[in-house]
Amino acid sequence: MSKQAVIRLEDDTYTRLQELAAKTGRTATFYMREAIETHLDDLEDVYLAEQTLKQVKSGKQRAFSLSEVESSIKPKE
Repeated sequence: MSKQAVIRLEDDTYTRLQELAAKTGRTATFYMREAIETHLDDLEDVYLAEQTLKQVKSGKQRAFSLSEVESSIKPKE
């Protein structure tokens, strides 16, 4: 099931989107959906990284060095 969302775009962004849709025979909705789905993972990663950094800086979470992580991994036999 899909949900509907409404967004506001700057005039020049809207114009570019409409021109791209007209030139390619796809809908503006297709390109908006494509852009969101393509970049949502990156945005989530950035948000999580920022939150983790705040936690580390405030002392609520500890950071581990690569050597600490590597030494905690047991080799498979």
